[in-house]
Amino acid sequence: MSSRLLVPAVLLLALSGAGQTRPPILGISHVAFYTSRPSEAERFYVHDLGLKKGSDPENADGVRYYVNQEQFIEILPPPPNAGVNRLGYIAYITTDASAMRRWLGAHGVTVPQDVYHAADGSVWFHVEDPEGNTVGFTQPTARLLAIKDTAELYRLAGADPIGHRIIHAGMLVHSRQKEDTFYRKLLGFRPYWYGGMAPGKLDWVAQQVPNGHDWLEYMLTSGPSGSGIPPHISRQELGVLDHFSLGVVNMERTVTLLDSENRLDNRHQHGPQLGKDGKWQYNLYDPDGTRVELMEFSPAEKPCCSEFTAANPLPTGQP
Repeated sequence: MSSRLLVPAVLLLALSGAGQTRPPILGISHVAFYTSRPSEAERFYVHDLGLKKGSDPENADGVRYYVNQEQFIEILPPPPNAGVNRLGYIAYITTDASAMRRWLGAHGVTVPQDVYHAADGSVWFHVEDPEGNTVGFTQPTARLLAIKDTAELYRLAGADPIGHRIIHAGMLVHSRQKEDTFYRKLLGFRPYWYGGMAPGKLDWVAQQVPNGHDWLEYMLTSGPSGSGIPPHISRQELGVLDHFSLGVVNMERTVTLLDSENRLDNRHQHGPQLGKDGKWQYNLYDPDGTRVELMEFSPAEKPCCSEFTAANPLPTGQP
């Protein structure tokens, strides 16, 4: 039986200040995306990806598609000013949302007056990172936090996800240095890997949460500096940058299964490919152009650009 959370003792000595200690950040909780085509999105997330549809205890206008008992994709209607943007926010799991809110506030981050309590018993709040991206922190229910075995956590009645864990999420980033002041220096995210399409060019920077193996990927843009979405970018281009990844054990078996069950009636990549990080990857796209990157947990060959500087996520036993 595998442990859900392996926390080195040194990581528990989190950054402290104002008489407080930063609560653990265990992994990715969920990623929220906008869609203008909810019925088509439902078919994609339920039929194609095999996720479990559920109501949204945080937002009555939203829908959740569960990857496992604690991780999910949240689908929301786009706000009036969404434009080409389809990423709402990325949320991370913490063991104590109230303490996290206080800790961030004590370190100069603008925080809400209090945390919010969802109908399912979870607790959450949102802040903004230095480039104005919304960042969520979610404290799952006590029942979910008490689950220590991954097999139990990934048991999802009435669904058969093609991948049982969100292992990373990526978003457009202008300045690595500016974002590092929040994710690396303040929150304690740890370097994992970096690389680029061409020698000498940095396109992707990955850093794991401080108390787990899920990671955030900076999708660096060469557009105008500052923040926000560059005016020249299309929704399709932005959908490639703002994405999430499901971990799979064997890419060949995974794609064969998708094909044999007619779960590739969507825009998708033709044939798996080896990424610059040496891992097998395969891309699908939801109806609004958001990229879903299937990825093997471990590299099949030596990565370019940099070595992995933290442990890979643990396989979960699915195809």
